[in-house]
Amino acid sequence: MKINARCHRSCQSQRLGGPESRHRASEDVRSDFQRRVPYNYLQRAYLKLDLLEEAVQAAHTFFMANPEHMEIQQSIENYRTMAGGESFQLVDREARPHLESYSAALKHYEADDFEVAVKYFEKALRDYFSEDTECRILCEGPQRFEEYDYLRYKAGLYETIADHYMQVLVCQHECVRELATRPGRLSPIENFLPLHYDYLQFAYYQVGDYVKALECAKAYLLFHPDDVDVLDNVDYYESLMEAGMDSASVEAREDAAMFVKRHKLEAELIKSAAEGLGFSYTEPNYWIRYGGRQDENRVPSGVNVEEAEVHGLSVGRKSSPKTDRELREGGPLLYENVTFVYNSEQLNGTQRVLLDNVLSQEQCRELHSVARGVMLVGDGYRGKTSPHTPNEKFEGATVLKALKFGYEGRVPLKSARLFYDVSEKARKIVESYFMLNSTLYFSYTHLVCRTALSGQQDRRNDLSHPIHADNCLLDPEANECWKEPPAYTFRDYSALLYMNDDFEGGEFIFTEMDAKTVTASIKPKCGRMISFSSGGENPHGVKAVTKGQRCAVALWFTLDPLYRELVSASCLREAGETCA
Repeated sequence: MKINARCHRSCQSQRLGGPESRHRASEDVRSDFQRRVPYNYLQRAYLKLDLLEEAVQAAHTFFMANPEHMEIQQSIENYRTMAGGESFQLVDREARPHLESYSAALKHYEADDFEVAVKYFEKALRDYFSEDTECRILCEGPQRFEEYDYLRYKAGLYETIADHYMQVLVCQHECVRELATRPGRLSPIENFLPLHYDYLQFAYYQVGDYVKALECAKAYLLFHPDDVDVLDNVDYYESLMEAGMDSASVEAREDAAMFVKRHKLEAELIKSAAEGLGFSYTEPNYWIRYGGRQDENRVPSGVNVEEAEVHGLSVGRKSSPKTDRELREGGPLLYENVTFVYNSEQLNGTQRVLLDNVLSQEQCRELHSVARGVMLVGDGYRGKTSPHTPNEKFEGATVLKALKFGYEGRVPLKSARLFYDVSEKARKIVESYFMLNSTLYFSYTHLVCRTALSGQQDRRNDLSHPIHADNCLLDPEANECWKEPPAYTFRDYSALLYMNDDFEGGEFIFTEMDAKTVTASIKPKCGRMISFSSGGENPHGVKAVTKGQRCAVALWFTLDPLYRELVSASCLREAGETCA
């Protein structure tokens, strides 16, 4: 093992470089390259060198992976203005070959140019399998044991080897999702790999190559063996075979057969290991049929189209499911001083409410004082100082941390207890106003301040917090919100309780699902609270804080007791108090 390890490292150093090469890069560096951050710096450097065309290409490349970045959008517009009458072709310098070929194939297919479409779909498949190989190799690097705290990691040799191997295997298994996800998108193209064969089976039929059409149809059935339309297509293609040719000898394409076989074996191995090693794993449905072709050519002429229509064509991927509870609002506010400002209709949305005087001026000052004493830079954001924008510093603290600091005498315990008390007050108000029939639990509570960084506020067009939804993955291009991991799908309601207004910018905004059309804008101030349901019906974000510090208590709630924040029930005991 030692000899193999030394040999492996030596080969990597010779072929890939030393410790600073890509395969040894830190997670932060990898993340920056995945988000194409270097191109944001490049476009500025090119501009200073008066290389306008190169600046445009770098800016466009960054924009393709960051479509919500308002500042880069403005930069591209500025470059066009500076160019005058000269036009630049926008080129994505990091375009992925398999996605480019697939897009080109679709254009020719939709134009009924089937011969050219076949060439591009075949190229897309070759590029796909090539990138799949590269993706799997990159998974063989160092892995993080997310289930463990490194300081207390006590696994033995064989456990450690097994853990590492399973991390690698899960990573390789996830390459399916990685290769189907376009730059700047959270969700993959549904049914991506099978769709290649679905399009090809009809394109080959159109150019008269019935054998290849049959091979591709059978390849598609490896992913969806019960697809009635394609099963009918197989029967039809077999009827077109030349006399004397045995249609049974025509098998599914080898590339698809090998891929599916490996994918199934990996899935079985991961499931088996999950049971034996005691970690949780749920096999994602990588081949959802909602992503089927949406054209009238799915069923070739000669097939019983009426029968196919009875079975129905695919209807697109599932978005955030509709809630099964009755949506109501207008319940009592419970506290005498709390004042109603706007309801959902006045805020141009659904399940929204704006309230004032949830906190008094004295409570705001006291909470602000607690914040200064307990907050750490990057707390709540995986240690990242500027998780959403490089132009602001983020600091935060949880209820438990505040109470522990109070118990240790580092901040007044009474003030630390206020953090919990106002959070509980907000929870009761939200539960009552939206007239919920079941208990609303804390999911996560966070005291957060964002501070404008001096010298970085000129001509800012970015957001302090990009537009998002709280329990689903917002896809502005599709005008959908996918309720799936890594979103916090168990969150049902959200609230933001503001502590101050002595800053510039920082307005809270609701938008349409396009993440562009603003439907409501709210200026924070002491004691003001905005609350809303956490789904795709309420995309929201925060405008740039351009001067001063903006502080708020952010609260997320759930109706599912399995996901309640246990801190809210235990923190008072840990702080030496009796739970209320």
